[in-house]
Amino acid sequence: MREDKEFQEYRNLIKPPDTFDEGISWGTVLMGLFVGLVMAPANVYMNLVAGLHMGGAAKWVTVLLYVEIARRALMKLKRAQIFVLFYMCGAAMAASGQDWLWRQFFAQSEEIRKMGLTEFLPSWFVPTDPAVLGQRNFFMIEWLWPLGIGALMMLLTRIDHFGLGYVMYKLTADVEELPFPMAPVGAAGMTALADSSNERETWRTKVFAMGGALGIFFGLIYIGLPSISAAILGKPLRIIPIPFVDLTSYTEGVLPAMPIMLSFDLGLVVTGMVMPFMAIMGSLFGVVFTMVINPVLHHTGVLMSWEPGLNAMEVVRANVFDFYFSFNLGLMFAVAVIGFLHMYSKLKARKKEADDLGATKVRWSKLLERKRERGDIPIWVGMVIYLGSTLTYIGLAYYLVNYGSGPLAGDVFPLWLLMFYGFIWTPFISYMSARMEGLVGMQFQIPFIREASFMLSGYKGAAIWYAPIPLHNYAGQVLDFRTMELTGTRFSSLIKAEAITYPLMIVSTLFFAQFIWSMGPVPSEMFPYANEFWELNAYQQGLIATSTLPDAATSPFREAFRLDYLGAGFGGALLLYALLVNFNLPVFLVYGMIRGLDQSLPHAIIPTIIGAMIGRYGCRKWFGDKWPQYRIVFAAGFGAGLGLVSMMSLGVVFMLKSVNVVLPL
Repeated sequence: MREDKEFQEYRNLIKPPDTFDEGISWGTVLMGLFVGLVMAPANVYMNLVAGLHMGGAAKWVTVLLYVEIARRALMKLKRAQIFVLFYMCGAAMAASGQDWLWRQFFAQSEEIRKMGLTEFLPSWFVPTDPAVLGQRNFFMIEWLWPLGIGALMMLLTRIDHFGLGYVMYKLTADVEELPFPMAPVGAAGMTALADSSNERETWRTKVFAMGGALGIFFGLIYIGLPSISAAILGKPLRIIPIPFVDLTSYTEGVLPAMPIMLSFDLGLVVTGMVMPFMAIMGSLFGVVFTMVINPVLHHTGVLMSWEPGLNAMEVVRANVFDFYFSFNLGLMFAVAVIGFLHMYSKLKARKKEADDLGATKVRWSKLLERKRERGDIPIWVGMVIYLGSTLTYIGLAYYLVNYGSGPLAGDVFPLWLLMFYGFIWTPFISYMSARMEGLVGMQFQIPFIREASFMLSGYKGAAIWYAPIPLHNYAGQVLDFRTMELTGTRFSSLIKAEAITYPLMIVSTLFFAQFIWSMGPVPSEMFPYANEFWELNAYQQGLIATSTLPDAATSPFREAFRLDYLGAGFGGALLLYALLVNFNLPVFLVYGMIRGLDQSLPHAIIPTIIGAMIGRYGCRKWFGDKWPQYRIVFAAGFGAGLGLVSMMSLGVVFMLKSVNVVLPL
């Protein structure tokens, strides 16, 4: 498997600077508030209505807006300010409040009720009383436990960044001096924006405006018209179907057991223009594979739940139960093995390079060194944070699962297993994954550890699936620290950023979740994407949770789990990998094809492929070498346009609904 030219474009773009700056300023704080109070609610609304996510676009929108304001104010932005703003935007967008809306739906899901799981949902996760949920009000005493535990877990998550994640960063970046090839990707974009803040550069503004205009035009039709018309008329008017057109009934005679849908979401076309071309071609293979294999599996009696007349989502659900639940587990194991093999080859190459340079000796003393100009904290502080947060996770999980969820139907969940998660597995997988990130720009994860250990523990119930388990992989935090270093940001800036974003996340997530829920049931006709997909998502989540119920011998999980199908997924993926590597195909294509084996659905992939073709054979030809720069800014502008329309639509809907809806504070 070769690393082709496209893969090399994502590597080695920037080196660490000689000086480090403070990244917190009043400007970054105000722009962070803009994202938390404006963009994040719009993102939730877009996702519920159309399944659109603007997490990455929101960060670029905010930063580009900040750059333009600074340019007109004749201010020179520092790279550290750009990084901190990116970081704060990411944190605010991640804590969007959708989790609370999901929990109330999960407790009322028809699929979860059929599985017999509803009665086992713990009250500290979500209240299950229909009388309480029918109030559509988070500000009730029954929600106090879930909200309190959620706030505590959010706090621990933010503090955790400076625990084991920081220790692993010191090990891999300072002691082993690994290159972290993907860290320069984000750092280069931030550096370019900061360096251009005092220049009279016009192309970025023009390209951003073009993308924004297209996003506004499409957003008015795709999101604005249905949302506002539903608030006024009680029924949405849609020119473009949301989230897709279901063509399964027209194709079931030719392609039995194959869900055929088509999305008209222009955002997917723009996404295809930005994503690596070979990865999208791998997804195309996945669609073709699914269209061929599903009818074969039906005729051989594997996909036996399918019958004529089922709609697309019903077909997907039936196929997951019959085959793809176990098959996908095999794919997950295969991807983990392939990642390990890839990492091992890079480790050998790295060792040979170090031997040739005579640099095999590791200076462990660097672990204790503090680069004060970088704002390092003492290594012992990171260890204390890790120990404190892990012990909190263990104590809270042990109490909630064994003593805070009603009478036990079997053995208690063992304390030693929680300690194994926190003090053995988490450090092991974090170090392995951080090293893989540092060497090849990919993170490493071994699947099904959590699920398998739950099933083998002897515990009977469902609370363990929703408990705060100390099972983490801190490679993402390691990458953040490396990116921070490349942008010349003092580490103390991150501490200040966390102190600012945490209260913002607590307030904004709950407030806007409450306001959206008070508008009407979630999901419902007001939120078509959630109305189509949330029941399927609940089914997939609930299926595995039934494996630990008291009557697990007859649970849906036992019926869906097949070792032979798991082995087929594992062996098939490894065989395909060996074949592709033999032909020396690009890495993006290899991984795209393997991941595409998991019942790829055409509704999102077809428009993405169209976008990839436009970008590859149209835009790259027209704009030449500048296209890689243009496409990022254009996509950010498109996301900004969609975001503006979503915010406008959300504001109009809020005003119209507020006539009849009063927040029950």
